Amino acid sequence: MTFNCRFDDPILNYANDSVTVLSHKLSVQEALDEIRNNGISGDRIIYFYVKNDTEQLCGVLPTRKLLTSAPEQKLSDIMIENVIAIPSSASVIEACELFTLYKFLAYPVVDEKQRVKGVVDISLFTEEILNIGERERIDEIFETVGFRVSQLRHKSVFEIFRIRFPWLTATIASGIICALLASIYETTLSENILLAFFLTMVLGLGESMAVQTLTLTIYSLKHEKLSKDWFMRELKKQSGLSFLIGLSCAAVVAIIIFLWKGSAMPAVSIAVSILLSLITSCLIGVMIPSLMHSLKLDPKIASGPIALAVADVFTILIYFNMARILL
Repeated sequence: MTFNCRFDDPILNYANDSVTVLSHKLSVQEALDEIRNNGISGDRIIYFYVKNDTEQLCGVLPTRKLLTSAPEQKLSDIMIENVIAIPSSASVIEACELFTLYKFLAYPVVDEKQRVKGVVDISLFTEEILNIGERERIDEIFETVGFRVSQLRHKSVFEIFRIRFPWLTATIASGIICALLASIYETTLSENILLAFFLTMVLGLGESMAVQTLTLTIYSLKHEKLSKDWFMRELKKQSGLSFLIGLSCAAVVAIIIFLWKGSAMPAVSIAVSILLSLITSCLIGVMIPSLMHSLKLDPKIASGPIALAVADVFTILIYFNMARILL
């Protein structure tokens, strides 16, 4: 069964009402005969429930215990009397809490008179939690670019536009700044046309490093308190990692450029730019979410667009200045 429910929904909406309830007066053999004659519903029978003369829930019998007990034994003698039941007025979240707390595989749902109205098994808990986990992963993806999926539910086209567009202006602003910066280095670019071929790749590497570091920093901030010691430790760790990644990427690109064009200095210029831009983007990925967190802003929402914009600007500056110095 696939559930698509909300945590505040009534649990009775998801209970299986085709549940076998046996009288406490029956023997094991009589109970088995009744089950054979009446059949059982559902594809997962974990427990049988026992009722008293007033139809109230008074016990529970695991299927294994019913099948292995002597035929002449009474159900009242072998049943477990302390039954944990879910009130029919409970919500899905309250039912999930019982699965977490007691670790049983199923629970009966009872009304105010303790009469069994249905049963809920472990599939509700596991599938609902998995669905929530999937929704959280989707939210995290979109939070990186500036908004939550929950913000967009049940919104009109104009309202969705109003939520999404402001964050895109950060990309527009960084793009305009990068264009203006590139125009300053127009002479350098015209004299070394090879730079234009690799500009997109270098920008992409910088953005990727910024997003990766940003994600790791936000995850770390969830589990550790922001402090000077934590910040310096994280900065040192990520800087070392970015140096190794940058050095590897730079070496690969430099070899490709040299084999393709046979030019050593352009290869060195672009390689050094890659190394420095990846280290810088890594530092941006640590500093911006830390700053947002210290300002009591949600780093997942605010950091993504800002970090990418800042990383692009610094990458452009590093790329063309290294070309101006080395070429």
